[in-house]
Amino acid sequence: MPSPEPPPEARVDPTREDVDELVGPATPHFAMQIRARVRALVRDLPEEHPVRAYGEEKMELLERLAFASSKAEEGPLEPSSRLGWETLPSHAPASEPQRPTR
Repeated sequence: MPSPEPPPEARVDPTREDVDELVGPATPHFAMQIRARVRALVRDLPEEHPVRAYGEEKMELLERLAFASSKAEEGPLEPSSRLGWETLPSHAPASEPQRPTR
């Protein structure tokens, strides 16, 4: 049996660190599931709340990541001129995701 929700005055607003805990280990395979968790985490916050804005920013990253091969936030990317690179069509950082071709 699920435990009852705490009264509104006992709830604690989520923090940026809470959002980062969810988003940090994200991979393309699980990006949309993690996006849904971030959405659930921040949805009850007022629109002007800074953590909601941060969560929405991270949800956009996760949506792009779903069509990418990595977040690639650190370090240089492999150049597309690398021998054989054209045979890896799934290579795409979250900053430049591939869109479905359906």
